[in-house]
Amino acid sequence: MIRDFKKFTSKNILEAIKTEPESRREWMLDLFKKAIENHNRNKNYQFWQYGNHAEEIYTLHFMWDKLNYIHLNPIRAGIVEKAQYYIYSSASNYVTGKGLLRVELAENPIIDVTKKNEFWKYNNYDE
Repeated sequence: MIRDFKKFTSKNILEAIKTEPESRREWMLDLFKKAIENHNRNKNYQFWQYGNHAEEIYTLHFMWDKLNYIHLNPIRAGIVEKAQYYIYSSASNYVTGKGLLRVELAENPIIDVTKKNEFWKYNNYDE
């Protein structure tokens, strides 16, 4: 299923990059082209990283651990200062109750605010 998802999405996203007005077209295509140098599976572009490590979400705590990890990615990458500022993330839905994405909010367990990896500590809504 993941293989099919990656194949479908990469094909459609690459097609959109090639055909839609996009100021970063050449830069993105060059990056995707360079990515095939280390892998011989694809002929033209490598959009997704190789491999996946699917894990069953078997507890609410485990699910929140993974959701926090995802919400922190834009902060770790230096894109935003607070998780809810990244518009393509569901973090703002959890912090402010609204966001660019429509999501079904997961049940919120008691958050341990002393843990440094909780995205909640970055999101004291102050606006």
